[in-house]
Amino acid sequence: MDPVDDILAQWHRERPDLDVGPMGLIGRLRRISHHLTREMEKTFARHGLNDATFDVLATLRRSGPPYSLSPGDLLATMMITSGTMTNRVDQLEKVGLVERTQNPEDGRGVIISLTDEGFAVIDAAVTDHVATQSRLTSMLSPKDKATLNRLLSKYLVAITGS
Repeated sequence: MDPVDDILAQWHRERPDLDVGPMGLIGRLRRISHHLTREMEKTFARHGLNDATFDVLATLRRSGPPYSLSPGDLLATMMITSGTMTNRVDQLEKVGLVERTQNPEDGRGVIISLTDEGFAVIDAAVTDHVATQSRLTSMLSPKDKATLNRLLSKYLVAITGS
């Protein structure tokens, strides 16, 4: 039994006419997501980052050498508005973790790149992030992790269409 079971029992008692099964699934997903987010934010904070700045740096880092993307390419992977992305890049540029340079393929555009310091910060942060994620999933067996991952992937594709 978990706290969501208590909520479901109350609804079953008060509204036996309703199928509150989906409430249980979504309630558990939300509680798990909230807990995971809090734990990962602690990891990011140890590196002077937050979820938003980690996302920008990690996107640049996983893009491979030369760890640079156009604003449009960066934006396409992040599911945020261009204004929000500009703000994030501005913050990271102020602290020397990214730099903007002229796009050699388009003189009107810019390229956003990791600086050497930004590369070092994100490499350390992603190492700790993976360790945090391993800790947060360690109570599941390899088989349970594979099953949960498969089911969540199926659900994600079904609910978002991609």
